[in-house]
Amino acid sequence: MRIAMIGTGYVGLVSGTCFSEFGWNVICVDKDEGKISALHEGRIPIFEPGLNSLVASNVKAERLTFTTDLNHAVKGADAVFVAVGTPTRHGGGHADLSYVHGAAEEVARAMEGYTVVVNKSTVPVGTGDAVERIIRETRPDAEFDVISNPEFLREGSAIEDFMRPDRVIIGTDSERAQDVMRQLYRPLFLIETPILFTARRTAELIKYAGNTFLATKITFINEIADLCEKVGADVHDVAKGIGLDRRIGRKFLHPGPGYGGSCFPKDTLALVHTARDFGSPLRIVETVVDINAKRKKAMADRVIDACGGTVQGKTVAVLGLTFKPNTDDMRDSPSLDIVSTLIEAGATVRAFDPEGMDEAKKLLDGVHWCGDAYATMEGASALAIVTEWNEFRALDFKRVKALMETPVLVDLRNIYNPDEIAAAGFAYSSIGRPNGGTG
Repeated sequence: MRIAMIGTGYVGLVSGTCFSEFGWNVICVDKDEGKISALHEGRIPIFEPGLNSLVASNVKAERLTFTTDLNHAVKGADAVFVAVGTPTRHGGGHADLSYVHGAAEEVARAMEGYTVVVNKSTVPVGTGDAVERIIRETRPDAEFDVISNPEFLREGSAIEDFMRPDRVIIGTDSERAQDVMRQLYRPLFLIETPILFTARRTAELIKYAGNTFLATKITFINEIADLCEKVGADVHDVAKGIGLDRRIGRKFLHPGPGYGGSCFPKDTLALVHTARDFGSPLRIVETVVDINAKRKKAMADRVIDACGGTVQGKTVAVLGLTFKPNTDDMRDSPSLDIVSTLIEAGATVRAFDPEGMDEAKKLLDGVHWCGDAYATMEGASALAIVTEWNEFRALDFKRVKALMETPVLVDLRNIYNPDEIAAAGFAYSSIGRPNGGTG
C-alpha cells in the first residue's frame, strides 16, 4: 500500500511515520521547503518523545520519504491523507478550512486511478461533503471516495496513541473505501483495537464531541477546586472519590490553570459555532469556553496575591511555558496569559522551559529567558510552577530558598506536598486545597 500524507505538522508527521512503521510506503508532503530540508537532514521540526528514532529507522528502511512535490506523492497512492492545519479563523470561532480546500483541489489534479482521500485534519461537520464537491468539480472523471478518519493523538504520547489507540474512527459508507482502510489499519485489527465504521458526518462530529467533553471535564474539576478552597475541602480527594465511579473515570480530573494546546481551545470554539450555525446551541460548551479563558487570566492574580497584592518592581520566576509537559507546543498555553499579565502588572519575569523556549520567544515580549530552572529564581519574590515538567518535581528547596529574595511558591499544578514545602520555610499556594493551599 502507498500513502501520501499532505502536511508534516504534528498530526501528519506522527501519522505518516507510524504508518511507515506498519510497513507501508509513505511520502510526506509539505510546501515548506525549510521543513522538508530539515527532515531530509534528520532534524525533526516538532518535539515528540521517540519520534526522532522512529523517523530515522523508517527513512533508513526506505519506507518513509519527504517531498515538496505533491503531484509525485499523490500519483499512484492508494490513500491520500489530508493533515493540514485548521486554525481558528480571525474574527470568530469558526475553523479556517482554506488549507483543507486548497489541498483537496491539488490532490484532485494529481490523482491517478481509484484513490481514497482521507480527512485527517480536525474539521467541522460537513467538510467531507465540501472536499468531495471540490474534487468532483476539479476532476469530473476521477474515481475516488472521501472519508473522515479523525486523529486522537495526545502530545507527548502520540506514538503510543497511534500504535495502541483506544479506538479508530472511520467515516464512510463506501465498501471499497472501507476495504482500503481495513488494510491500512490491519496491524491494529490484529491486536483487537476497536475500529468503528460510521457515516462521514458522524465521524467528523465524534472528534469534536470527544475533545469538547474532555475540555468540559477539565473545566468542571477546576471549578470544583475553587469551591474546595472556599469550603476547606481537598480537590484531589474529591477527584479521586468521583473518579472511582466507572461512569466518570479518573482521567482529566486534575486541577490546574486551564486547558490549552492545539486542540481543545480551537475545537471547543469550532463546535460552539457549528452548533449555532445549525440552530442547536451548546450552552454547556459555551460556558466552558468562557470559564477557561477567564481562568487563565485569573492565575496571574494568584501570583500577585502571593506577593502581597502587588508585583510592581518585583521579580517572578516562572517554570514551564508549554501547555503541558513533553511537548514544545505553546498554542493557547496558560503561560501566555499568566506571563503577559504579570509583566503588565509591573513584574520582571524570569522564565525557563525545557523544550518550549524557542516557541515562547516568538509569542512573549519582555521576558528574561534563563538557561535552567534555578537561574530563574535569582532575586525572585515568588516562584510559579505553570507546567509540570518532571525536572521541576524534585527541586532542591534549600538552594531555591537561598536564591530567592522571598520564599514564596505558587504551584499551579499541585506537584508538591503543602506540609513539606511549609516545613522548608516557604509560603505555599496551590489549587483547590484547604485555605487555598497555603502552607
